[in-house]
Amino acid sequence: MSNRSTRKQSVMRMIYFPASVIAVYGIIFAFMPDRAFLALKSSGIIFSNIIIPLSLVFILMIVLNLFLKPAYIASFLGKEAGIKGIILSMTAGIISTGPIYAWYPMLKELNEKGAGSSSIAVFLNSRAVKPFLLPIMIAYFGCLYVAILTVFTITGSLVAGYIVGALVEKKMPKTNIS
Repeated sequence: MSNRSTRKQSVMRMIYFPASVIAVYGIIFAFMPDRAFLALKSSGIIFSNIIIPLSLVFILMIVLNLFLKPAYIASFLGKEAGIKGIILSMTAGIISTGPIYAWYPMLKELNEKGAGSSSIAVFLNSRAVKPFLLPIMIAYFGCLYVAILTVFTITGSLVAGYIVGALVEKKMPKTNIS
């Protein structure tokens, strides 16, 4: 019975927002039908502008999750990897999906197994660039804006990774384990 109750609560949570929006539109329509129609028309225009980019988002997410495993890519990050490791960590950060907190345990384990602090910082900062969201951003802001923002985000990721790596390595005592 608890499984059925949990399922019912989950369904109720999923319909709460759409039902609330419909109720608000209904109330506004009862008192100000012209404004409610204008708001509904504006919502329709916004939806029609983002339906194609949103579809591309879902398709790219499916493809990325089927063929690329971020854990596999992240396993190549190491302190000795140099520029190759930084590029791999940046790429892994860009293609990584899911909530950031889900990545923390794996990143901690990689750090304990020798991944560099700069690689982890680059990974975390590079998550701000999401290829599957670029079509939506371009639809709203234009190609030039998105290109400049993406370049600055990636550059900032590399700079932050370098600074974090330099500061963490400076603070950590060098140990020579034989």
